Amino acid sequence: MADDLDRKIIHGLQCAPRVSFRRLGEVIGVSEQTVARRYTALRRDGLLRVVGLGNLNADGQAEWIVRLRCRPDAVAPLARSLARRSEVAYVGTASGGSEIICIIRSPAGTDRDDLLLRQLPRAGAVLDVNVDLVMRIYGGPGTASWTDPDASLTPEQVRRLTSGHPAPAMASSTPLGEQDLPLLRALAEDGRATHTHLAEVTGWSKPRVARRLEALEAAGSLTYDVDTLPERLGYRLNATLWLQVDLPRLHQVGEEVGGHKECVFVAAISGRHNLMAVVACRDTPDFYRYLTDRLAHVEGVRGYEISVRVNRLKQSASLIHHGRLIHPALV
Repeated sequence: MADDLDRKIIHGLQCAPRVSFRRLGEVIGVSEQTVARRYTALRRDGLLRVVGLGNLNADGQAEWIVRLRCRPDAVAPLARSLARRSEVAYVGTASGGSEIICIIRSPAGTDRDDLLLRQLPRAGAVLDVNVDLVMRIYGGPGTASWTDPDASLTPEQVRRLTSGHPAPAMASSTPLGEQDLPLLRALAEDGRATHTHLAEVTGWSKPRVARRLEALEAAGSLTYDVDTLPERLGYRLNATLWLQVDLPRLHQVGEEVGGHKECVFVAAISGRHNLMAVVACRDTPDFYRYLTDRLAHVEGVRGYEISVRVNRLKQSASLIHHGRLIHPALV
């Protein structure tokens, strides 16, 4: 089980995924060597992966939230099949094992049909399918710390880590090209790969690597995810909330819920439920307290549905294999 220092390091990386170990150690109050040693152990043990991702909006892609109600005997093989597909970013089973929730990256335009989305309703195991477009994601870097208050970074520490890093542009002026593919492949394996390693795989000089990373990050063409296993941090109850929100208050509610430390992902989506929130809590009483003490006081929520997660097979760019986060190519 991770201790408080591990949690502070994870929180720091959520705020600034490529921050140097030296800078992170200065902010936390430990040595650079200690941070490096702890990070290496977390990554080796499969509890943490930092991954670089090309921005979907840069090439006309979008994310879709897909809910599949399936025959119970067919849920596991179908979920494993979906997890192996590169365009599927997340796969989890919920609702007692009768529902699969996944995120699929696919063209957003109606003139570009997607084979996987067309095939899903025809699969014999699928009894019902619901597909919603992710329209906006809420929550800033490090808002979901998944830790006790005493094991989280303070607002001042977060500010020190994130200052000097402007928010990415909404519309990318630096699109990804063929020449960036080796760079993206290396960052998908390790989002903290050094400039030296990235220079080796791209054939570029280290200054060129640094300039290209800076340009892609500033333009929003390159983003980073920090994959973790909340259950190994003590957060064993994970659920997805499907919220019905008054449309005039949708953005305000999204921002408010996105700032809750219990919420690891919050997005505005199309469909009958126009806001979804993925919540990580320690146990059932903790989840009940969140619903009644925090969510209940958010104005504008007029209905909800809950899917309690049973099993997670894939998160962002990582597969979960025997309780460890691994690169998909390793399975």
